[in-house]
Amino acid sequence: MTGPKSRETKYSLSQVYFYLTEGCNLACRHCWLAPQYQPGENKSAVLDFELFRSILEQAKPLGLTTVKLTGGEPLMHPRIREILSLVRTSGFRLVIETNGVLCTAEIAKLIASCRNPFVSVSLDGVDAATHEWVRGVAGCFESALAGIHHLVRSGLKPQIIMSLMQRNKLQVEGMVHLAEFLEAGSVKFNPVQPVERGMKMHESDEALDVHELVDLGRWVDTKLSAATKLHLFFHYPAAFRSFSRIFSHSDGGCGTCGIKRIIGVLSNGCYALCGIGTSVDELVFGHAGKDTLANVWYENPILNRIRAGVPDNLEGICRNCILKNLCLGSCIAQNYYRTKNLFAPFWLCEEAYKEGLFPRSRISATTTTSNAKKVMNSTIV
Repeated sequence: MTGPKSRETKYSLSQVYFYLTEGCNLACRHCWLAPQYQPGENKSAVLDFELFRSILEQAKPLGLTTVKLTGGEPLMHPRIREILSLVRTSGFRLVIETNGVLCTAEIAKLIASCRNPFVSVSLDGVDAATHEWVRGVAGCFESALAGIHHLVRSGLKPQIIMSLMQRNKLQVEGMVHLAEFLEAGSVKFNPVQPVERGMKMHESDEALDVHELVDLGRWVDTKLSAATKLHLFFHYPAAFRSFSRIFSHSDGGCGTCGIKRIIGVLSNGCYALCGIGTSVDELVFGHAGKDTLANVWYENPILNRIRAGVPDNLEGICRNCILKNLCLGSCIAQNYYRTKNLFAPFWLCEEAYKEGLFPRSRISATTTTSNAKKVMNSTIV
């Protein structure tokens, strides 16, 4: 759908993902974006501040409510204080993903001053040896803990994100205890995805296989969650979760980004589906210095293909999943990275189906949109 009719679309732009920096101060072995490692002074590309301001101004009439700052490492941006102040004065909700290393008391207070801020901090081990093996830089464990401390002292309840792999899989329960001690608000467990550096971890068997992920996710959802007051979220598709967890306010989501209502902005000023644009040129949609956001949002053929085709054109097990309306293929960016097909099934679901691990109660070869909704509204697993 293009042309004038597309401007009548029901899809407002609710969130912009700003990938503020091309580089990162850590060298994580699993990163799906693979930013350039930049120790010391940042010399990599960063998003121009005036361009950032212009995008916010253009996005507001399109429905923007939330600004997400990520990277690379967003706190490396030389004008991060001005960026945070602008988000605050513009009245947008702030979501920020950081490794915590550069989160000073001053920065934490600026984050806390924004509207309804949500901060996630990556922590991949309960000890320095594990975390720094994953993150590739000595001393980053204590720095991350200090950053979390500053956030908590500022009145925030940050989310701890733990990327799961063979090296740290036995520290899952310990991470929950550490998060409790740090006074975090929640813990999210992210399987390493087979994208960029994560692909190498899958190929070398350093990532968890589908059997391990399904078993671990079930244990986190049913056993570990019951033993803590923290909100725990195991980041895998909705098909593997109970309906009570899916529709629980404490669940943290169903494993999808809301692909029809977001757009990414890369550090070089290009619009893209998300950060995947750093790896996949065809998922870059123009440049904010040349193309208006409204034209990109309404007229880009790939964005309109996704809106028109998801979930009904999804393929493989995703086509036959009764939760496809909710999950939307889990991650279109990753699906495309692996297959060059916007409607390819999510890798974990497809592998689980081949191994006989995909829940049979979630499969219906004749499911329609209407009866899928009836199933979701009437069934508790």
